[in-house]
Order: sequence, then structure tokens, then C-alpha cells
Amino acid sequence: MLQKLIVIVVLSLGLSGHVRGETQLEADIKGLYDTFLTAQNARDLVRVRDTLWESPGFVWISDGKAFWGRDALIERMSAFQQAEIWSVTPDKTRSRVVEVSPVSAFLYQPLRLTLGPKADAKTIDFLVNVLCVKTPQGWRVAALFTTEENPN
Repeated sequence: MLQKLIVIVVLSLGLSGHVRGETQLEADIKGLYDTFLTAQNARDLVRVRDTLWESPGFVWISDGKAFWGRDALIERMSAFQQAEIWSVTPDKTRSRVVEVSPVSAFLYQPLRLTLGPKADAKTIDFLVNVLCVKTPQGWRVAALFTTEENPN
């Protein structure tokens, strides 16, 4: 009986190091991204804009080009969203939050973007890195760095 108890305690201690709950920072950053993503998929550019850092330093790197400021992102995204199909699906099992400081963090978020005409929509796998900053209004997206995922 004592031997079984020792085995259970040892296994419990050994496994407890592998089980980790989500931190508040991780929940906040993932929540911000979920709001951003939901607004994109709803084609609600007002809500998308609300998730972005209100600064001329905001940048979106897309297709090898820099788009500075919230207005530039909204203008570019609105052009993409003219497509009949627009759907962003994150792979949440692969996402990671990296704290940079108490007021900044990166979110690494692989995703699948499907867009285009219904008869010929294209699906592209992207890796997105999102720099988030804490403002008096809460967490905001300060920068988006996107690149196509290389499957090799």
C-alpha cells in the first residue's frame, strides 16, 4: 500500500511540471487577437480599427511592404475584403505569447487565410507575429508582421 502511494506521489510531482495554466498576460493577448480576428471575419473594420494602436508608429508588414498607421491597414484590408470569400482561421494549438515587458508582448500565430471568388478561392498558410502594447485603453495591436508559411 505504501509503495503504491509513493508511486502516485512521484508520478504526480513529475507530471505537475508539465501542466501549466494560461497566464493572465497570455489570456489578454489571445483575447485581443480573437477580437481582431472576429472583427476581420465579420468584415467589421470599425472594430478592427478599435483593436489597433493609435500611433503613427503602428506598422503592418504585408507582401514585403510596410503600411504605416491604422488608416493604411484599414485601407488595405478593406480592399482585400472586397473578395467574395474572406476567412481567417488561426491554428490556436501552435500560438505562443512571449512577454517582452509588462506593457508589451508578441503573439506568434500561424493561420490559414482563404480569400477570393467563391468558385476559385485561394487558401494561404501564414505565420503572423503580432506586437501588442498595453495602453490606458487596454491591450492594442502595435505591429503585424506576416509571411507565408514555408511547409519545408
